[in-house]
Amino acid sequence: MFLTPTQPDVISVSTLNRMARDLLEAGLPAVWIGGEISNLTLAASGHAYFSLKDSSAQIRCVMFRQRLAAVGLRLAEGMQVELKGTVTLYEARGDYQINVASLRAAGLGRLFEAFERLKARLAAEGLFDEAKKRPIPAHPRAIGIVTSPAAAALRDVVSTLKRRAPAIPVILYPTPVQGEGAADKIACAIRIAGQRAEVDVLIVCRGGGSIEDLWAFNEEVVARAVADSPIPVVSGVGHETDFTICDFVADLRAPTPTGAAERVSPSREQMMSQVDLARRRLERALSRLMTDKTQQLDYLSRRLVHPGQKLALQAERLAATRRRLALLAEARLAGARRSLSVAEARLVRQRPRPSDTGRVLDALGHSLRRAMLERLNRRRLALAQYEATLVALNPEAVLSRGYAIVEKADGSAAKSPGELRQGERVTLRLAEGQTQALIDHPDGAQQTLPF
Repeated sequence: MFLTPTQPDVISVSTLNRMARDLLEAGLPAVWIGGEISNLTLAASGHAYFSLKDSSAQIRCVMFRQRLAAVGLRLAEGMQVELKGTVTLYEARGDYQINVASLRAAGLGRLFEAFERLKARLAAEGLFDEAKKRPIPAHPRAIGIVTSPAAAALRDVVSTLKRRAPAIPVILYPTPVQGEGAADKIACAIRIAGQRAEVDVLIVCRGGGSIEDLWAFNEEVVARAVADSPIPVVSGVGHETDFTICDFVADLRAPTPTGAAERVSPSREQMMSQVDLARRRLERALSRLMTDKTQQLDYLSRRLVHPGQKLALQAERLAATRRRLALLAEARLAGARRSLSVAEARLVRQRPRPSDTGRVLDALGHSLRRAMLERLNRRRLALAQYEATLVALNPEAVLSRGYAIVEKADGSAAKSPGELRQGERVTLRLAEGQTQALIDHPDGAQQTLPF
């Protein structure tokens, strides 16, 4: 009798890959890994496939569309990045890979993230609101500068101020602008300037550099000091393309330190031109004023009269006025007397007399009766004439003499035989009634129809 050895269990490739994937995902937590992007493929679906490598090894990576869009970073071949993801295995091909959840640029990525976080938080607090920006004085009595005494930016600012406004005092509040602890010292210098209150505007500046060089101006302590400053602040940090948190909080952002100096200082040439223009306008105004006042003085001098002469002239005018008033009163009184006489005469003429009134009334009564009789007779005669005419024109009177009126079917009277048709039924209107007949023309067929 022969014994057959026990056969081992056989699993499929899919099962093996699934087991390996489970072991990887359960045994290795999500980790941050740094390296260089190579073999980058951006699929039409929006997913990114690439390898992350260092000097001696590489690993496949996949980053799906939603997570890639959330990062907001444009991937490129050779880019140094830091990514966080889960180590897994793609079962279909057995590829060992990383499912990337987050990604940032290496080194600078952390700075950019810190920059964006602080910017968003301060913006939410309202530190960047335009309504809080204070106007920069057009003619400051003194200008303060917060920067390093050894900075090239200080020389640029001072030379610009000396050229544009040499009469304006400049006060330096020295502070380191780079390195460890620089942010706290910049903030301290800003607060000292506000406490002393010896300048009207404050320039916070330094020259250009990398993001690490400018990082002190991205610190929250500096942003708070700028926001709390009682003096308007102009930020002139870096070059035109450089932006810092200090730029957003400041009352005005200048592209360069030199630009900041130009923003806070009036141009000497421009001021001289304005002063010269104002002087010429003032001279013309004074000249016009002197001319007007001289003419006014001449006019008033001609009108100036001695008080005694003026009193005598007024006395003459008063006497003449009295004479005119007396004459006017006498004339009005005489006119009133004449009007009264005329009214009395008219009243006498219009006064009624009883005897005359009786005769007038009798005459008017006789004339009225005579006129009424004459008019009545005329109306009677006209009425008799109208009556005779009406009797003569009455068709009933004509019918009484044996005549008849022939009426057609439409009620109209026939005036000639030609209006009647053969056999037409007509109405004969007589003096004592009416009857009907049929028309029978002599030259037509004879018809005898009963009525």
